Amino acid sequence: MLSEIAFYGAVETGLIYGLVAFGIYLSFRVLDFPDLTVDGSFPLGAAVAAVLIMEGWNPWLATGSAVLAGMAAGAVTAILNVKLNILNLLASILTMIALYSINLRVMGRPNIALLGEETVLTPWYSLDIAYHQVPVLLFAIVIVVALILLWRFMKSETGLAMRATGANPRMARAQGIATGAMIILGVAVSNGLVGLAGALFAQSQGAADVTMGVGVIVIGLASLIGGEAVITPSTVVRALIACVVGAIIYRLAIAFALNADFLGLQAQDLNLITAVLVTLAIVLPGVRTSLVNKLTSKKA
Repeated sequence: MLSEIAFYGAVETGLIYGLVAFGIYLSFRVLDFPDLTVDGSFPLGAAVAAVLIMEGWNPWLATGSAVLAGMAAGAVTAILNVKLNILNLLASILTMIALYSINLRVMGRPNIALLGEETVLTPWYSLDIAYHQVPVLLFAIVIVVALILLWRFMKSETGLAMRATGANPRMARAQGIATGAMIILGVAVSNGLVGLAGALFAQSQGAADVTMGVGVIVIGLASLIGGEAVITPSTVVRALIACVVGAIIYRLAIAFALNADFLGLQAQDLNLITAVLVTLAIVLPGVRTSLVNKLTSKKA
């Protein structure tokens, strides 16, 4: 069984990765743009926020700067694809590789500790609630605000143009939509959300590290696919809610697996657990549909 602290810790991390899932939903599902930049923009957001906080910036301004840095990284990937005609997957890989060196340049060293520094969480610890519940409360508010803003954006004229670009680029161009601009904007916003997640993660964990982005794309995909297996993404709101639910379920599943003594799993088995969970998330919807069809055919 999970302790109360472990449970809230899993939910806290799940909420942060919910922002990553938002970004991946925007690039993979809306734009049909496989983007691996997130493995670099996540630590970029953490690095920018950590450095600016160390320089005495207001934590929220530092976090906003991390969002802009993530958007810049995403825009570079999209420009490589749109303007230089580099395959989208390859363009994102090139940006991701470049960001490793950029992140080292930003921080000046492999990692930065934020222990003792004021973060976005600091004022909230004065509230009359348990210490381990504070990040969950703040990040839940951030997630709700991000969900509402993203939903409103997707319902706007620009958002509809972006969805049309992902669904049918030729038809979108025939309707006068600047599909290249939509791709650049969409991938930029996607990585801005990931940069925000990285900034919040660094402040939550008390450190930023150049390697903290390794595997973020897999975690985001696991959250997205797992959420869609639980909540059918028939509308934009349901799809966004599915991202958050999937991220929380993923982190809780990881926590349960690592704390289940009878399984004998340890921290180094994290990638193995992730692979199994993603496989189950992909396979289970098909199995469920197959069983429903068989039951329906028997009744008929």
